Formats: sequence, C-alpha cells, structure tokens
Amino acid sequence: MFKYHCLNPIAGVGLDKFTDLYEKTEQMQEADGILVRSAAMHDMELPKNLLAIARAGAGVNNIPLDKCAQQGIVVFNTPGANANGVKELVIAGMLLASRDVVGGIEWVKENQSDENVGKNAEKAKKNFAGTELEGKKLGIVGLGAIGVRVANVAKHMGMEVYGYDPYVSVDAAWNLSRDVKHVLNVEEIYEECDYITIHVPLLDSTKGMIGQAAIDKMKDGVILLNFARDLLVDEQAVLAGLKAGKIRKYVSDFPNTVTAGQDGCIVIPHLGASTEESEDNCAVMAVKELKNYLENGNIINSVNYPKCDMGICAQAGRVAIFHKNKANMITKFTACFGDIGINISDMMNKSKGEVAYTMLDIETPASTQIIEKLQSIDGVFRVRVVK
Repeated sequence: MFKYHCLNPIAGVGLDKFTDLYEKTEQMQEADGILVRSAAMHDMELPKNLLAIARAGAGVNNIPLDKCAQQGIVVFNTPGANANGVKELVIAGMLLASRDVVGGIEWVKENQSDENVGKNAEKAKKNFAGTELEGKKLGIVGLGAIGVRVANVAKHMGMEVYGYDPYVSVDAAWNLSRDVKHVLNVEEIYEECDYITIHVPLLDSTKGMIGQAAIDKMKDGVILLNFARDLLVDEQAVLAGLKAGKIRKYVSDFPNTVTAGQDGCIVIPHLGASTEESEDNCAVMAVKELKNYLENGNIINSVNYPKCDMGICAQAGRVAIFHKNKANMITKFTACFGDIGINISDMMNKSKGEVAYTMLDIETPASTQIIEKLQSIDGVFRVRVVK
C-alpha cells in the first residue's frame, strides 16, 4: 500500500487514476508520494520515507530539486500537459496587443448611456483599430511543447515564423511545421521579428535574458510576449523600452508591481494553464508518472533524475539505486550481488549531471544483507527495493 498527499487541490480526474494500492493521507510525513501545484516546498522538512514528488505543471521552481536528488527523491513534472491552454492564450495575447480590443470594449462601457453610442462608435473606432497578424514576423524563443504549438498556429494564420532553440528535442522537431525558419542565433529573432514570444525554463542561464541589450537589438515597435516566467525578462528595461517607443506592447501572464497598470503593458492574471482541461491533463499525467515510479521504479519526465524505463518487472526482485555519477559504481554494485550469489537478469544505468540512477532486476528477492551492502558504498544516496 502506498500513501500519497496533496499539497494543493488536484483535479479529481487525476486522483481517480489511483487504484486500491493507494491511500490518500492528510499527513505529509506519512506520504510515499506528494502531488503539488504551486505550494512552496523549499522550507519544508521532507519526510525520510518520501519517494517522489509530482508537480502538476511544468515549472518546478517551488521545489528544492538538488535537496531532493541528494535524498533520492524523484521530482516529476508534466511537460506538454498544459501546452494547448498556454498556446491559445499566447495567440490571444498577440491579438490583444495588435488590436486594442480591450480599449474598445472599455470605450463602449464608458458610453453605454449615450443614445448615439452606435453612431459615435464609428468615429471612435479608429483609436482602437490596430494591425493584423498576417504577413508579420513572429520570433519564438524556445521550441518546446508550447513553442511548437504556437509556431504551427501562427503559420496557419499567415505569419512568417522564426524559431530559436539550440536544444530542440527530436519529438519537437517532428511536430514543428517545416515552414518555420529555424535560426541558429537568437539575435536574428531580435533583429528581424515584429512579435517575440519566449518559452524557455527559468534557469540561472536564462534569468533576465530579455534585458536592455536584447531590447536594443529589436525592431522599433516590437510586441513582446512572456507566458513562461516573469524573471526571464528585465521588466524595468521593458518599461523604458515602452516609454521610448522601442516596444509597442508588452504582454505578460505574471502580475507584479512593476508592470501592473503601466501604459503599454497587458498583464493577465496567470491564466495560461488555468483552464479546466489543462488542470485535468496535468493531474492525470502527474498521477500516472507517480504510479509508474512507485510500482515499477520507472522514471519518466523527471527534472532531477534521468529517464529510466524497464517496464514491469517479471523477475523475483527489482532494486533501484540513487547515486553520484562517477566511475566504477556499476562494478561495485554488481560485485555486491555476486558476493552473496544473487544473479542479475537485467540492468539499466542512466545519468543526469552529477546524479545517476541504476535499476537491477534480480532472480531472487533482495535481502536486508544486499541492501545494507549497497547502501554502504561511498556515493550512494539511497537504495530502494521496488519489488
């Protein structure tokens, strides 16, 4: 029996995927697995028995990834589960920035008591007319699940699309329209595009990537969209760009005191992945990832451990080892099993940065003796008996 705990409300369609092998607990310290959305976990004391954390969403800046890795706690996210919801709002943001629909709506509200509102609207509408998307150049920084979808829709809307991503995955490349121009230098997007939207994770290397230097390279009147993370953009530099006329509009899905209510800023209250469908998709994916790991030891879509999938174990036992990514570890593991006469029928070892994960299927159940021997090896964080 596995116990799970929800730090935030998780869509029922996801929780319904749990079987009789699982029991929900209101006590985090009892949990084998945790489901979370936005709850801040950096200052939490994680239970020693905790095996995994599944984030129902893509961003994981609310979770202490390194701390979890050192404790052998696998952290999952749900890339792509909310991609359609975000994609649709990005397109809406482009339209709102291009044509002052909101300004026009507010004008009608302000003049609702005017019996000639219809006639006067014909005179006022030129103030809200704006421009069309067709024929304009769109630059997409980051061709992940969301960026690819935005690119494909924009092509169908008649835009000329430029995409930049030095680490584009094979799956993303297959799904990307062949008409998208894949550029090798992000500065080409800054210099050429009328619209620029960013879809990259928040890392030390990407924080503030859209700053004064990047803005200076952009075309006059550029429309900038940020539906990824607010800290990717130096928003003080954006305000200066708006004031100078360099930036026509800034659309952000992250309200804060810098941009809220500022001229030229269209600030949305973090609605990108807040659709019912997105929340359902994230919940279902998170639960499936958690179940596959707890029951089989398989790791899919982890942000702090490598992908490792050996399917369902058909042997008598399966052992998972979390350890440092350094030489000679596998030799030491196999020697432990050989010393006490346990035969290894299958094995997989994967690494990710400074950490590694090894799964071994064995022909006899794992004993306390073998677990203790493995745990005593220098560089081993945790040993888990999966079966």
